[in-house]
Amino acid sequence: MAIDPFGLGSPAGAGTASSNAMSQLSEDYQSFITLLTAQIQNQDPLEPMDSTTFISQLAQLSQVEQSVATNSNLEGIASQLSSMSAITGLSLIGRTVVAPTDQIALEGGSAVAGYRLGAEADRAVLTIQAADGTVLRSYDDVPLTPGTLHEVTWDGMDYEGLPLPEGQYVMVLEAFDSKGKAIASQTYASSEVQSMTYENGLATLRLANNDTVLAGMIEEVR
Repeated sequence: MAIDPFGLGSPAGAGTASSNAMSQLSEDYQSFITLLTAQIQNQDPLEPMDSTTFISQLAQLSQVEQSVATNSNLEGIASQLSSMSAITGLSLIGRTVVAPTDQIALEGGSAVAGYRLGAEADRAVLTIQAADGTVLRSYDDVPLTPGTLHEVTWDGMDYEGLPLPEGQYVMVLEAFDSKGKAIASQTYASSEVQSMTYENGLATLRLANNDTVLAGMIEEVR
């Protein structure tokens, strides 16, 4: 299953919170002005009110009003970005993309497994496994440069050199630093985009390998 560390979307109903906040602010503002007017009209001439306090409160109310307006504008921008994401997702249907996943499809006798390391590694092992977790092939002499999307071509053979049937397999990468501590990593593979769903402001692509991924997480379009 693909991981979503950078999903960006605007939840359904975006803008409602800002609208409610602005409505409440307007009521509070009118109440404040009414109260201020009444106090000024009824103040004791011998002990006039400190106008500095009211000016300060008005300034604070104005700052809150500006903040609510800013949030409303940001929500509008987020909504536009979500719409752009949906349009991008639709244009990817039928295209082959490279995306984060642990699924790899063996077709035509070979497959390409990709991965990215989150930090400098001392050693790493990439294994191809069956759905039940049985290790079919392993690669322990793989590039260790962090941050780079590396690719390893699998020839479709198991560890005994016997050809495996075409279909879906699982790839697992284990990486460790010089002290034996596990390092974060993510595997990638290419697959065709078959359809798209758009829910809660997020464009989600369904791939031919039966996995799903957010449109914004696509690494490459081929």
